Amino acid sequence: MISERINRIKQTLPEGVRLVAVSKYHPVEMIQEAYDGGQRIFGESHVQELVQKYDILPKDIQWHFIGHLQTNKVKYIAPFVSLIHAVDSEHLLKEIDKQAKKCGRIIPVLMQVHVAKEETKFGFLPDELLAFMQSGAWQQYENVSIEGLMCMATNTDDKAEIAREFEQAKKLFVQCSSLRSGADGTMFNVQWKTRSWGMSDDYPIAVQHGSNMVRIGSLIFGERIYK
Repeated sequence: MISERINRIKQTLPEGVRLVAVSKYHPVEMIQEAYDGGQRIFGESHVQELVQKYDILPKDIQWHFIGHLQTNKVKYIAPFVSLIHAVDSEHLLKEIDKQAKKCGRIIPVLMQVHVAKEETKFGFLPDELLAFMQSGAWQQYENVSIEGLMCMATNTDDKAEIAREFEQAKKLFVQCSSLRSGADGTMFNVQWKTRSWGMSDDYPIAVQHGSNMVRIGSLIFGERIYK
């Protein structure tokens, strides 16, 4: 059943759009069923739960951390995480770099931009993120690889508003990924490739507005059982 749902979703995605199966709060048996059906990318948002699942499940799974990450928890996932979606401050970026260096790794990350009309969501404001990228400060962190942008849209039924927010993220992605040098002439090596936006309720709109990575949970696993 789960693998059938995944296949149905993948059939709706254009070529080049990757699916992150959001498995948080779902048991390892359900993840294993999705894995047996061919899914390899899973998203979690709680460090302890992710570590427990990593220990039990197949080691070729690509674990994505998609939630708000506290700096004091980075060390627990640094040895194995495949992608951290929600870098919402330079402070967090610095800590990921520190823990990645300890593990002898370069950890791929996405910068989170706040485009939603909700104060509860995290992320850089668009102008803040553009200024940070233009400053070149990110280049000092040699054990992280910034690979793109992540955002969440406002939780609303207004599809036009959702589309505007995703389009804003798309434009910011283009601005940042096209940077070649800073104001002081320092050359940049920006290699952004990932645009992570769109969830179960809004992923078709997200794909129309530039997303090439969608994070889908309830359409695959059903409603979450909160602990």
